[in-house]
Amino acid sequence: MRKSCLVLLALLVAAGWGGWWFRDPLIAKARSFLPHEVAPPAPRPDPEGYETLKTELERWRRELAARYKAARNPKEREDAVHDARVVLETTLPEMMRCWLGTPWDFNGTAEGPGGGKIACGYFVSTVLRDAGFRLDRYRLARQPSSKIIHSFLPKTKCALDVGIPYDAFAREMETAEPGIYLTGLDTHVAFIVVDSKGFRFIHASGSKPWCVVDEDRDHAGVLQRSKWRMRGNLTADEAVILRWIRGETIVVQGS
Repeated sequence: MRKSCLVLLALLVAAGWGGWWFRDPLIAKARSFLPHEVAPPAPRPDPEGYETLKTELERWRRELAARYKAARNPKEREDAVHDARVVLETTLPEMMRCWLGTPWDFNGTAEGPGGGKIACGYFVSTVLRDAGFRLDRYRLARQPSSKIIHSFLPKTKCALDVGIPYDAFAREMETAEPGIYLTGLDTHVAFIVVDSKGFRFIHASGSKPWCVVDEDRDHAGVLQRSKWRMRGNLTADEAVILRWIRGETIVVQGS
């Protein structure tokens, strides 16, 4: 292919002014031999990695529970809570990403990545259950997004924006406290992961490409279009961290 391309370019030069009239078709033909940029492959579910993360996170939870119980003073308890937050904020996003490419369905109830189809509420409830939160994933997944969030956080720990332009919301999230945010939209529930680089919107999308996706600010179409946005930082709340450490049951709000 390279040789054919060089021959065409040589003909173009040799033709001089006569070749000028054929320049555009010759260039187009030459370019057809050049290698095209190949799009990266679409993410695929990673059930094996997911199981490894589940196992490791449960091991960490048990170790932190033992540390917290054995703490001799407030500083040692504070350190255990801090370390638990770090573990969750490191591991939860990786667990979410093991689901990438898992197809969405309004009634999807897959138990793990690639194990069938998944709805947005079941994606959220299953990841949280598998991260070590003791909860009824079926009951939690069926609640409105506000009830899902309030099952973990009181209203005083949540923010609600109605009719706020997306750019204003995005700017606020880019400078928000780092953590794992449970996020409710008009008809959707998802995770927003905030770190020093900004935020990522990770969710089971009922819009194209109709699967679990990890989106940046500019590509989070579902988040952009919503006029109602509620959010609460799970990992910034000490009460939530302690319930995780102790293995306490999360009481689901709603019916």
